[in-house]
Order: sequence, then C-alpha cells, then structure tokens
Amino acid sequence: MSELWSYITSLESPMAINQIIVDLGFSIVASIIIYFLYQMFYGSRHIGAGVHRTFIIGGPAVPALFLGIQVSIPLSLGLLGALSFVRFRTPVKDPAEIGFLLLLIATSIGAATNNFLITTILIVFVFVALGIQWLARNRFSVFARGQLMISVDQTAYAGLETKLSALLKERLQGLRLVTMSVIEDRVSLNYQYRKRTGFDWAAFTTELNQMAGPAKVEMFIG
Repeated sequence: MSELWSYITSLESPMAINQIIVDLGFSIVASIIIYFLYQMFYGSRHIGAGVHRTFIIGGPAVPALFLGIQVSIPLSLGLLGALSFVRFRTPVKDPAEIGFLLLLIATSIGAATNNFLITTILIVFVFVALGIQWLARNRFSVFARGQLMISVDQTAYAGLETKLSALLKERLQGLRLVTMSVIEDRVSLNYQYRKRTGFDWAAFTTELNQMAGPAKVEMFIG
C-alpha cells in the first residue's frame, strides 16, 4: 500500500495530491447530502426524471473537470468542443429538479475553488428553506397548489383540446395553464390546480383515458 501511495504522489501534477483528495472528498460528501435532501423533500412525489441518480457521480465529476482544465487552455478548449456534441433530449418533468441540479453544480464549483465555508452555508440555508417550505405546505394545505402535466400526440391534440379543457375545469379547482410546449410531435401541457383531500385520481385517470380514446395520453401529477 505504501508503494502505491508513493507512486501516486510521485506523479507530476500542478496541484498537491492532498489538496485534490480534500476537494474531491468534500464534493462527494456534499453530493451525498444533496442526494438525501432530494429524497427527503422531493423523492416521495415520484414525478421527476430521477436526476438524483446522477448526484453521487456527477458531484465529484464537476470539480475534477475544473481541476483538470484550470491549468491547460488547450485542454479546456478541447473539452468544450467535445461537450458540444452532447445533447439531452429528455425534458425535465418538474422544475424543482433544476434547483437540485443547480445546487449540485454550485457545491461542486465551491469544492473545486476551495470555497468550503460558502458551500457549507449554502447547503445549510437550502436545508432550512426546504424545511420551512415543507412545514408551510403541510400547515396551510388549503392553499397548496399541485402540478399536473399532460402529454398528448400532436396529431390528436386538435380534436381533444376542447374536451380536455372542459374535463379539467370540471374536475380540478383553481386550474391554470402554466406552460405549453411541443417536443417530438407531442404536446405537453403544464397546469397548476388547488389541491383537495380525498380526490379520486384513479377515477380521473380512467375518465381521461376514455375521453382520449385511441390517442396516447401521459400524465404526471405533483
């Protein structure tokens, strides 16, 4: 083991091996904390794209990239060109996941730049903010708003638009269309509604599928 450590420390690097271990170790710990924050405050909703599965690997990977390219301009330009070929075609199903991704990136950059205090304070503040949001949502459930995403084939949407709007307004209170997008020949509708206790989502799903007929309809509830 000592010989392996001697070999590793003998490798040429613009940074000390101890500093690299500290940066990557801090990033891994922060990624694990963010993973548990995701599971604690969001994972039970099961409507996202499952981005938390990338946290443990993606967290330390970001500071490793920064540590690798900060001393080499040609390497950074080559990496930028390589990453330009990567395309993520799967849309984010819930905007809340963007916040967790930004938190992961912020902590990873903080680890790469040795801003450990700022990163720690950020995680604490996010934990407190999520805790307050969770308490407020449970205490003031009367004013709670839910998210409903419906995806329909673009070819069938024109014939379903009127019936779909009428069904949603009849079954859901305080309905409001937030966004509408067309991706890969499918129309995605993002609604907000006022939550009600005891709402029968199984019956609502059955009624929605019967109304859609042969058209393929996908639904995500939050």
